Amino acid sequence: MIRLESHMGLIEVSQGYFNEIVGNAVTSCFGVAGIAQGRRGIGRRGPQGVRIYRDGPGLSVDVRILVTYGLNISAVVRSIHSRVRYTVEGATGLEVRRVNVFVDGMPHSPS
Repeated sequence: MIRLESHMGLIEVSQGYFNEIVGNAVTSCFGVAGIAQGRRGIGRRGPQGVRIYRDGPGLSVDVRILVTYGLNISAVVRSIHSRVRYTVEGATGLEVRRVNVFVDGMPHSPS
């Protein structure tokens, strides 16, 4: 849960909401085969391998992904970085200071 203080009072945004908007933003990017589950015991990750946390006045986002085999990984990661920042800032009005993308695998289908 992310808590925000404003002139209107305290606002709480659930981790589930962030998981949903970040998950949708990531999976809509070309080259993403899926969102990895993340490693157990490292921080509090949502069920989709997404972690959102306060970073000073803004937010930081960690996301674990699977990239489609044969694609340029850096191009996919740049696309995710841009889309997640735009989506979260637009939905919440909060600055996204960092988007950390961890590539956990590259599944491919047999030829």
